Amino acid sequence: MNSLKNKVAIITGSGRGLGKAIAERYAALGAAIVLNYSRDKVSADEVESNINAMGTKVISVQADVSKVSDIKHLFEAAKKAFGKIDIVVANVGIEMVETPVTQFTEEQFDRLFSINTKGAYFTMQQAALNVEDNGRIIYVASSTTAFPVPGMAVYGGSKTTPRYLVDVLSKEIGHRGVTVNSIIPFAVDHSGIFAEEGSYPELRKSLIDSCPMGRLAEVEDVANIAEFFASDLSSFVNGQHLLVNGGANQ
Repeated sequence: MNSLKNKVAIITGSGRGLGKAIAERYAALGAAIVLNYSRDKVSADEVESNINAMGTKVISVQADVSKVSDIKHLFEAAKKAFGKIDIVVANVGIEMVETPVTQFTEEQFDRLFSINTKGAYFTMQQAALNVEDNGRIIYVASSTTAFPVPGMAVYGGSKTTPRYLVDVLSKEIGHRGVTVNSIIPFAVDHSGIFAEEGSYPELRKSLIDSCPMGRLAEVEDVANIAEFFASDLSSFVNGQHLLVNGGANQ
């Protein structure tokens, strides 16, 4: 079994969905956890309670990743609480689907790129500045960055740009033993736009039909890869983008 004992992990957007699953997985493996939320303190408190019940150290930090000052505050709070940072997961993201190129607005574009692109860039910048040698930086992307999907131009575009940063950063700080990789999940059930039962039925069917395994991803599927990238098993895996999509063609 992998162990993250004596490691400190920051997971952005960890009050629910993928971030919650990753935070709880790392806690179960022994890592001290820095939770992050923007507005939903109730959900973050619930995750903090779950992790406390495991006997693992945890703090919650409110920070809006679209604001660089908030990102810096997140990292400062982590170091103040635990003295170091070993693992950073840039997970925060918002989705926008079923919006053709001819219909998205400037406001929608600015919002998605502010959170998904700017947020990821500056989170990974702070990670590069603060993570310990032999640390881990992980970006949670989207399968739309590998398979363009109609109606997801803005969302997919906003998630694609940080993938390039993963490539560059892996080369810039690899000499420190730090690995930088991305997880590229398929649509995830019980998370994001599919958090509510019965949401987006036509899109759901289309995605499931495209997958040989006949289902969407689950949060645990993504947490499995987040565990791999955080552990010693991936110590020589750097600058990689791992599809977690069950062989789907979109």
